[in-house]
Amino acid sequence: MSSTAGQVIKCRAAVAWEPLVIEEVEVAPPRAMEVRVRILYTSLCHTDVYFWEAKGQKPVFPRIFGHEAGGIVESVGEGVTDLAPGDHVLPVFTGECKECAHCKSAESNMCDLLRINTDRGVMLSDGQSRFSINGKPIYHFLGTSTFSEYTVIHMGCLAKINPLAPLDKVCVVSCGLSTGFGATVNVAKPPKGATVAIFGLGAVGLAAAEGARVSGAARIIGVDLNPNRFEQAKKFGVTEFVNPADYDRPVQEVIAEMTNGGVDRSIECTGNINAMISAFECVHDGWGVAVLVGVPHKDAVFKTHPVNFLNERTLKGTFFGNYKPRTDIPGVVEKYMNKELELEKFITHSVPFSEINKAFEYMLKGESLRCIIHMDG
Repeated sequence: MSSTAGQVIKCRAAVAWEPLVIEEVEVAPPRAMEVRVRILYTSLCHTDVYFWEAKGQKPVFPRIFGHEAGGIVESVGEGVTDLAPGDHVLPVFTGECKECAHCKSAESNMCDLLRINTDRGVMLSDGQSRFSINGKPIYHFLGTSTFSEYTVIHMGCLAKINPLAPLDKVCVVSCGLSTGFGATVNVAKPPKGATVAIFGLGAVGLAAAEGARVSGAARIIGVDLNPNRFEQAKKFGVTEFVNPADYDRPVQEVIAEMTNGGVDRSIECTGNINAMISAFECVHDGWGVAVLVGVPHKDAVFKTHPVNFLNERTLKGTFFGNYKPRTDIPGVVEKYMNKELELEKFITHSVPFSEINKAFEYMLKGESLRCIIHMDG
């Protein structure tokens, strides 16, 4: 056990009082089934920005954001047997208890106990926060709160990975990369030589394109309203581009015409309800499969004619790429280690922790895919 096990640790964290401020916080020891992790690298995901801007359902401040990261176990709480101090881990915003019906099912990764909860700002075991400043609680985010040099996480939300894997690269596996890549390889499952359409060419969409590339797709059609994204997308295997704004008819009609009746697979990564409908209606009848990844507005309604289903088009949804965090994510890291998966091209910027606000600026300006934040800086 480390010399700090069982003690309160004082460290730097980026605390969102609404503006983001780096200050000293106290991080309590882990309780039963919890793990305290020293975060070495974290990256910024659009979900952090979304809730920091208070666009989430229930704004909760003060809060420590961050959920895409890599770190090392500092100490473990009572009952933790699968992890030990020194283990390299990736925190994940959803979990795997390995006991519930979802975890025991080979088809689901939506753990009853540890499924994503954007509103909860406390730990499950006692309803309390492990972060505080001068005795006042600072709330958690997605059960991870990686914008802190140390954090406390439920053991079921930590993937133990190969200690030789570079944490400054594989940290991006813990959210966006897996969400998009898994949507393609685990859910859409394009056969070799397939034609695939990707709606939305942000980080998740490009990860979906990467999945199509490694699956051997012959044509990967990128669909986005921002033409500035097209050149970058070529690095991820995208072969053709469609900007819906260039046409005066539905983009699904454009794509069907380009592909002699429709694509074999489509993956929607925007959360825009119209893009979702287009992604479904652009797949080929008889065998086409559309997969929805983006999260729509809570009042959005999906409308399409039932005949589209009767003509043997399939519509699927996915959560975190259908990966079980503890069981499957170590294998995704191994794909990178075996050079079957490229991660470097997702990482466009790097900043020290003291300049974390720059990472937000890059994302808000649309300049970055992923910005790695070095916690020792």
